[in-house]
Amino acid sequence: MEDNSLRFLEIGEGSERRAIAVREHSGAGPGLFWLSGYKSDMKGTKAAALARWAEDAGRAIVRFDYSGHGESGGVFTEGTIGRWLADALAVFEARCRGPQILIGSSMGGWLALLMVRALRQRQQIGPASVAGLVLIAPAVDFTEELMWKRFPPAIKRELEETGVWARPSDYSPEPYLVTQQLIEEGRNHLLLGGMIETGCPVRILQGVEDPDVPWRHAVELVSRLASDDVVLTLVKDGDHRLSRPEDIERLIRAVAEF
Repeated sequence: MEDNSLRFLEIGEGSERRAIAVREHSGAGPGLFWLSGYKSDMKGTKAAALARWAEDAGRAIVRFDYSGHGESGGVFTEGTIGRWLADALAVFEARCRGPQILIGSSMGGWLALLMVRALRQRQQIGPASVAGLVLIAPAVDFTEELMWKRFPPAIKRELEETGVWARPSDYSPEPYLVTQQLIEEGRNHLLLGGMIETGCPVRILQGVEDPDVPWRHAVELVSRLASDDVVLTLVKDGDHRLSRPEDIERLIRAVAEF
């Protein structure tokens, strides 16, 4: 399944042109559309488990890697929330048909909400629509709320002077390179300052022991969602990844609701 389904979608113009890696499996609707986290890719534990479930259940699924991630082209440090949102919208419009469930992990949760807003703002109806959201430890506004506002003065100074900071990672032997451009461009996409209209049901899975996205951040998000059909599930011993077998089962149950 992995090798046979890989294809590339060329998006952008001129120096912004990039090849986005996409894997998909056709099937019944509503389809599943996977959005990975920051520095993650579509071959991660949760994405791969969802792909297996979708194939077994006869459901359509589309996965992709943002530019600078995984198998896609581009340079990671040139990435911004706006660029990765553009990647997601391009793949959604090119490869999805009919009702879709957006499933976003960490940064992917923020991008899923931004996708819904962008699609709702468009005058014309496209070939695909959003029927529901499943968000896993959604890192909404993370560049501002979970990065910039928490950075000590020394890190802020390093970013302002050099444009980049090597952030140690618990998930990789290599540090994550956080750029000043990522922080500044992220301010164009903040959502928590007002109400968020989704027009569809929302399911949120959040670990209470998450060191990266505090569970109170998910509660704050719930307070901003205008829809009444919002369910927040707090996993008392859950971490940020929520990739244990029991977490995967919980995720699949949430997706199977739709």
